[in-house]
Amino acid sequence: MLQQLAATQPPTKGVHHALGLAFYRTDKLTDAQKEFAAAMAEDPSDTESVQMEGLTLYRMGQPGKAIPYLQQVRELMPNADADANHVLGLCYLNDRRYDDARADFAQQFGVDPASASAYLLLSTMLLQAQLPELAAEQANKALQLDPNLPLAHFRLGEVYLFKSDIDHATQEFEQEQRLNPAYPPTYDRLGDVYIRAGKYQDAQQTLTKAISLDTTSTGPFILMGKVLLYRDDAATAALYLRHAEKMDPSNYITHTLLAQAYRKSAKQDQADQELQMASKLHTASEPALLPLQ
Repeated sequence: MLQQLAATQPPTKGVHHALGLAFYRTDKLTDAQKEFAAAMAEDPSDTESVQMEGLTLYRMGQPGKAIPYLQQVRELMPNADADANHVLGLCYLNDRRYDDARADFAQQFGVDPASASAYLLLSTMLLQAQLPELAAEQANKALQLDPNLPLAHFRLGEVYLFKSDIDHATQEFEQEQRLNPAYPPTYDRLGDVYIRAGKYQDAQQTLTKAISLDTTSTGPFILMGKVLLYRDDAATAALYLRHAEKMDPSNYITHTLLAQAYRKSAKQDQADQELQMASKLHTASEPALLPLQ
């Protein structure tokens, strides 16, 4: 119906805008981009079409082209749609305009763009974008501005863990623990790196702290089960793993470790059940292969 209205001469006012939204919401992005461009030509004050043009170009993998439209919306509407503001920051990242990205994310989170917190925000976004070297660079800049900034060493630890650099990851997480002793994920990550380094007693002590500070996260319970298996305490490992299973029954890793715990406890039937469940969940989590044409 909208296409018929758009084909009339002169076209019905606002139809290109509506048709662009219809195409966008049905993932026909090329058509959506053309319609939003037509809507802007028809009405240059149509701010939503400007914004949607930017979002569409970003989704089409053209972040550089999206930036001018999203910038225009930011200038006209400082409190524009939160998604559009966030996407503008991501466009800056994709376009390697890191100072602009930092300023954008700082504005979103209400911090000074020149502050240590702003550099740490940028580091977090870069790590999520799987750019660990750049993330480390920004986290180090944050620490230069504020050597005691909470979570900066944690972020560096995550960067090193991402790169499988266990020694440096351990150093950073230990520094974060000293500066920020009440943050549960630090102990979770420390438990992980201690396990990888074969320091099982240190891992057990650290994971106990993680669980004491936060009983709602499954990660420390799963890691505790793993370390107790390494320490040949299958019965206690099963207690922690069953608790993790109750919180998240769909985690195949938990079922795999439970199978090991039951096998070590000579409970073969239960071990087989857990292995079957782990296999089923793991298969379900794998992406389906498309049939050959």
